Amino acid sequence: MMKKIQKYSGIDSLPEGRASEQITEGCLVLEGGAFRGVYTNGVLDALMEADLNFRCTVGVSAGSMNAINYITGQIGRSARINLRYRHDSRYVGRKAIMKNQGIIGFDFIFGRMPFIPDLDKKRFRNPERQLYAVVTNLHTGLPEYIEKSSGEDFFKVIAASSSMPFVSKPVMIGGHPCLDGGCSCKIPYEWALQQKFEKIIVVRTRPRSYRKTVKPEQKFTPEQFVYRDYPRFSASLLASNENYNHLCEDLLNLEAQKKIFVIAPSQNIDISRLEGNMEKLGALYYLGYHDTRQSLDALRTYLDRKN
Repeated sequence: MMKKIQKYSGIDSLPEGRASEQITEGCLVLEGGAFRGVYTNGVLDALMEADLNFRCTVGVSAGSMNAINYITGQIGRSARINLRYRHDSRYVGRKAIMKNQGIIGFDFIFGRMPFIPDLDKKRFRNPERQLYAVVTNLHTGLPEYIEKSSGEDFFKVIAASSSMPFVSKPVMIGGHPCLDGGCSCKIPYEWALQQKFEKIIVVRTRPRSYRKTVKPEQKFTPEQFVYRDYPRFSASLLASNENYNHLCEDLLNLEAQKKIFVIAPSQNIDISRLEGNMEKLGALYYLGYHDTRQSLDALRTYLDRKN
């Protein structure tokens, strides 16, 4: 008898449908965080229901994976994948590792799945919607921002953006080994500022007050050992927590100046990167969904405001 895979009890009640073709000017920035990205699933579904389909989306790690279903306008699709298949080893676990040489089964989530509508590839290719995924180049240790029309196999780019260090094999992009974009840039809003977007909306997967622990300097670290052939990449990894804290402080200032609009968890969340408690993940989805619905009036005011 086939073992029943645990799923979220409320999966059949999740929002569903298709977003309109209306495009809203601005850039949507999506933080990563592995299964903390289920918060972002809720945010994006609420945005699509509100006809807020931003022209440009830039995502890092889980943020890049979530962005795919946002630009295809498929409400509820990302959430159904995460809340139905989290415990399927083709997605996370043994079978994923065997086929993908990493903990996430990209071949599974980019293929056809029972109970999940097929990805709308025609709408995905629509040139009016831009999508960038952030990867970290192991040779340089720097982030690279790759657009879906770049000529690269974009699903391979998404896999690179979402491949965690230490537990994943690097993915070759443009002839260079690459891993999780969050190793060098955890919240890519600075890129959006550099691109001169007038409206920038940042979706966080941690509360505004959250800061990472910065470890004291050590003579020799796991990062330096595992990635000894890529010293610039190991340096980026070692500096990533401190850099993240600087980004969080900068975002608070930019938000106070109304230069950027931020949607972040309104409650402290006890969710691990590979969280397996499906009811907690379901609650996280609805936290993102309701936080966004409650933010819609303020968001529309921000979008209407003249800079």
